[in-house]
Amino acid sequence: MATATPDIDTDRLVAGFVHTLRRGGLEITISQSALFREALEIVGLANGLDVYWSGRSTLVTKQEHVAMYDAMFLAFFHHNTSGFRLRFDDVVQMLSDSFDGETDADEHGNDDEEPALQFSRSERLHDKDFGDFEDAELAEAERVMATLRVRPARRRSHRRRRARRGNIPDLRRTIRTAMRRAGEPIELATTKPGEKTRRLVLLLDISGSMERYARVLIRFAHTAVSGRGSVEVFALGTRLTRITRQLASRDPEVAVAAAAGVVEDWSGGTRLGDSIDTFVREWGIRGMARGAIVVVLSDGWDRGNPETMSASMERLHRLAHKVIWVNPLKAGPGYEPTAQGMAAALPHVDEFLEGHCLRSVTALAEAIAAADT
Repeated sequence: MATATPDIDTDRLVAGFVHTLRRGGLEITISQSALFREALEIVGLANGLDVYWSGRSTLVTKQEHVAMYDAMFLAFFHHNTSGFRLRFDDVVQMLSDSFDGETDADEHGNDDEEPALQFSRSERLHDKDFGDFEDAELAEAERVMATLRVRPARRRSHRRRRARRGNIPDLRRTIRTAMRRAGEPIELATTKPGEKTRRLVLLLDISGSMERYARVLIRFAHTAVSGRGSVEVFALGTRLTRITRQLASRDPEVAVAAAAGVVEDWSGGTRLGDSIDTFVREWGIRGMARGAIVVVLSDGWDRGNPETMSASMERLHRLAHKVIWVNPLKAGPGYEPTAQGMAAALPHVDEFLEGHCLRSVTALAEAIAAADT
């Protein structure tokens, strides 16, 4: 794979590609463009697959838009040789093969072929259930997950910051400036409310029923801890275990191994309501959950008393700014939250999401970033 030229203007590249997608009919928000720009800062421009998946994970939100994205990507990065002289041979070959496969099917009259058969291997991986992953696919998922930027929404802080057009006069700075100008207060300095990132708390169910999903979702937790901001992670099983410090390592393999090493009940039973109750009593009411975005990653199966689950979730909801529950089983056809733990918790949840594939994890990152300030 050829290396991208060092003088490529990434901002111009992002603006041009986003403009191309919008002309093709996709609605791309400013925040999506910013996430795409941040992803490119991490993965660089040398690897075409990295650039492709950075765009796919940040700019495409609906399955029906994938074909349009692929066509626009191929047109922009392959045919637009005058603007950006980059080589994306692997991606071009992948997309070209995909389109050729669709054309051949049409010529042979196979119009009724399942759409999933026309997707590339990478496309199927992006929507594949974590529980069906093989080792090689897990490694690929980890690489894609590393491009995510898990940045919680911001809130107003008590501290104020300088502003050219603020709403509160800054008399001290105004006087200091005037003293440098022979005492003449020529300009009124002002401030406006400052902002800070909300705390993010991840409560990850590591019981036996969640084993095949927890091994992937803990990678999401590592990505969140590795990013900027205040992030706390706890493992929920028959007991509550704080694993934030173990996940702080930049190396995901080291971090996950360290976290698994301190969790004594990994893949064991679950007393979900009791564990959440322990978090609320020992950590939440002391300030960790106050004004925070709390995400529970669990299938909702609980061997404990459903009244405990209901009471603990009610207290957690009162403390937190927003409670998001991520349930991998929600994606199943005809799913109903009939498990006693899930049924007891749901009335105290602000947002109920899937968590079974890479696309749903991307949606979770977006929900965390979009929490109302």
